[in-house]
Amino acid sequence: MRILITNDDGVHAPGLKVLERIAKSLSDDVVVVAPESDQSGVAHSLSLSDPLRLRKITDRHFAVKGTPTDCVIMGVRKLMIDSPPDLILSGVNKGQNVAEDVTYSGTIAGAIEGTLLGFPSIALSQCYSPAGTPWNCAETLAPELIKRIVARGFPPGVLMNVNFPACEPAAVQGVTLARQGRREQELMKIEARFDGRGNPYYWIAFERPRFTAGEGTDLEAVAQNRISVTPLRLDLTDDPALAHFAGAFG
Repeated sequence: MRILITNDDGVHAPGLKVLERIAKSLSDDVVVVAPESDQSGVAHSLSLSDPLRLRKITDRHFAVKGTPTDCVIMGVRKLMIDSPPDLILSGVNKGQNVAEDVTYSGTIAGAIEGTLLGFPSIALSQCYSPAGTPWNCAETLAPELIKRIVARGFPPGVLMNVNFPACEPAAVQGVTLARQGRREQELMKIEARFDGRGNPYYWIAFERPRFTAGEGTDLEAVAQNRISVTPLRLDLTDDPALAHFAGAFG
């Protein structure tokens, strides 16, 4: 099995090293193509107005001055064009990608692009807490989980989103096949500051208020120290809404 791995935290991120070890436990044919710098929050963007700069680190490690989407395209359409991957893994992200996080996440975007290009793709994220990031949770438990997903097969146009809870592997309470959750309160706020010359500038900041996680959701799963596995589909069409608006448009 040939595996392409990428991420959104950048080519030097510890989670990428974790993912490479995970991938190497499954295959001896692993190629790394990751962003030159942190691309968290870029979602499924690609570079159209700037050239892509490719830096070869080793024969199997490459950095791209671009987004995770750029990296997957570069890997599949350039570096591995004569021998395409059998599986694309994106991550391991530092921090969960659940609920509405998936719409912003570059980690998810790497798996989205892989799926668009026709390859089985999995996004992996490791939750953390004030005590730290238990990378060994994902590293210990991901290989068997990936094997199970790959053995089952991927429906067309579907990627898998996997989140590991913020605990040691021995404390994990199992796996939940979860639906995407939704937080009940506003997460974003604008934080105003002033520079040394008194000019205003702003940061997008995030709050983590208390909320009730919906039953059967990814939010509930990770809160219960369970691994959440959520199938996400590329087709965003809402079928009930099609029926709802049918009368309005004949």
